[in-house]
Formats: sequence, C-alpha cells, structure tokens
Amino acid sequence: MVIVAGTITVDPQQRESYLAGCVSVVEQARHALGCLDFAITADLVDAGRINVFERWESRAAVEAFRGSGPSGEQRAAMLAASVAEYDVAGVRSLT
Repeated sequence: MVIVAGTITVDPQQRESYLAGCVSVVEQARHALGCLDFAITADLVDAGRINVFERWESRAAVEAFRGSGPSGEQRAAMLAASVAEYDVAGVRSLT
C-alpha cells in the first residue's frame, strides 16, 4: 500500500477556488483502479492550507493515475507544497 500525504499552501482568498478546481480530480481518482481513498480538503485552522491524503493499493496504481500532476493554473496558485509518498508495510485497524 502507498499513502500520499501532505499540505499545499495557497493565498487564503484563493483557497475555495483552488478546491473547486480539484473536484474533478478527486472524482477521477476515486474511480481509478487501485485507489482506496483520495481527499483534497480545506484545513480547519489555517485559511491558506489545503490537506492532501491519498491511499493506493500499489505504487503502480499511483503512477497509472498521476499523469502530469497539478494543472498549470493550480501550480501557479501554490505558494508552497510539502507532499510525500509513504510505502506502508502493515496496517492495524483502530476501530
């Protein structure tokens, strides 16, 4: 399993429009082969922060979906980004 997680920072005035532009990406990802979860969400505390969380069955599934990454418009709106991939060796349910 692969987890992709991190944050994107945008101008707080642009966050809602940035997120609106991500709706189709989230919908496509959730229908992609090997996607277990995919979310791009507004942070509850920081008005300029966007949280990214993806869970995939495999690295191959991530690569098959990833394509070219954020659009040019999205990339231009980013002030900073810190997103990383994690290879998961084991899973324990907390519920």
